[in-house]
Parts: sequence; C-alpha cells; structure tokens
Amino acid sequence: MIDCLYFAWVRERIGLPRERVETSAATVMELVEELRAREPRYAAAFEDISALRVAIDQELADFDAALAGAREVAFFPPMTGG
Repeated sequence: MIDCLYFAWVRERIGLPRERVETSAATVMELVEELRAREPRYAAAFEDISALRVAIDQELADFDAALAGAREVAFFPPMTGG
C-alpha cells in the first residue's frame, strides 16, 4: 500500500486530495499506468505527465524512479515563484 497525494488541478480532476492505493508498481510510471486504467477521471488527470511533477516521500523524483520502500507519492503541477 502506498499513499497517493494529489494537488491543484490533479486533485480537482480526480476529486480526492489523497488515497491509499494497493499497487504492484515498481516505478512511479507503472503506478501512473495503474491509476490511468482505473477510471476516466484518473486518465484525464494523468493524460500529459509532462505537465506534472512527482515527489516520493517528500523528495522530488522522476517518473522512472523506483517505489521500493516508498510510503507516499505526491503528484502536482510545476510551481512558479513570485
């Protein structure tokens, strides 16, 4: 089990701020593929991953990063300063 956190428009499209997900995914991208296959709202949220950033246990990561030992994965759009 892994906690998935969704922020900004990702949360709006999915309709949840967070959820516990049972997964066999080895990487973030495999998790994204599992989520996309769930329902159209997930497919819409993860349609263009180039518009997303990901953090594993509060550390920025790439979509090819391993999930072994991870407790939490967060998905969010890029942030700008200002």
